[in-house]
Amino acid sequence: MKRLWIEIPAELSDKIRQKLMTTASEIADVLMVSPKDLPLAQTFKKPIAGSFGDADIGIVEFKESKNILSAKTASREIAVRVTVETGQDESKVAEVANLGARYIILRCTNWKTIPLENIIAKLRSKSEIIMEISTPDEARLAIETLELGADGVIYKASSTDEIVKVGNIVKRVLFKVDLTEAEVVRLKPLGTGARVCIDTCDLMKTREGVLVGSQSSGLFLVESETVENPHVETRPFRVNAGPVASYLLANPERTRYLSELKSGDEVMIVDSEGNTRTTNICRVKVEWRPMIMLEARNEGRNFKVILQNAETVRLVTKQGSQSISEIKPGDRVLARIETGGRHFGIKVEEESVIER
Repeated sequence: MKRLWIEIPAELSDKIRQKLMTTASEIADVLMVSPKDLPLAQTFKKPIAGSFGDADIGIVEFKESKNILSAKTASREIAVRVTVETGQDESKVAEVANLGARYIILRCTNWKTIPLENIIAKLRSKSEIIMEISTPDEARLAIETLELGADGVIYKASSTDEIVKVGNIVKRVLFKVDLTEAEVVRLKPLGTGARVCIDTCDLMKTREGVLVGSQSSGLFLVESETVENPHVETRPFRVNAGPVASYLLANPERTRYLSELKSGDEVMIVDSEGNTRTTNICRVKVEWRPMIMLEARNEGRNFKVILQNAETVRLVTKQGSQSISEIKPGDRVLARIETGGRHFGIKVEEESVIER
């Protein structure tokens, strides 16, 4: 789990600082405060970081080795802030790690990604790397660099909304989708339609794909093009998702029409166990192809999905996956079933919607 440090700016009013600390205490792992806020910060039962003697984690600006060694004797743990402006400054980080600093707060003034990549590769096992960030986008970059990412970020907050936004990125808990089996009752070949291929910036595995359907209350798990066949190469970055009017579960809270998707958008990948992860779309390809409709039943309710009528389009099952060209009535496929309706993609539990 990545660590989130929230710094409370000393120059803000007492009322605002108190609100920030209250919100940060619910999300953050460490509160960084000035000495005047120490009494209030201690009530939140979180580790406190600061450049004063009573802090749980002493903050030290890197100057030379001896000031780190003296700080270690005065505090139970220390975090050394190192400013990296050039490649030569990376050696300072190595020196700090070798001196036994528990945390290294990394401040990159110019380039951010390359210095962080180098430091992660060299020093990850020696000290926890906490990256200073100024925006939520920087938080995402910091925790994902070199796949491993920094161990955490430190963010100087000015509003509670900012704390929540950064917290959602850094401390995100993987959302799990409830999948159930639906029994296929009918397949009907259709004419040509505009279908959407979602090409992502990631590589998917077998039994991973996206949830799509003709009704937002019944979405089917369509597998990525990961299964080998004798006719075309696999494309593990792609899901052939169906016609432009279909719904897609884009994130835990919202569906979108396939027609809305574009390069750069986020999309949620789902596996056969309902585990999810997020990636971005590289491109969306709309092409005209023959279609087929599948109708399946779950607990007395029928749901439909329309897909391209091609052997490479597969629906995920409990045992693996099946090509749409091989599925027959009586087969069971995985789907996400819910009640209520949606307004602009947002779930409204109390709303009654009929979609046929």
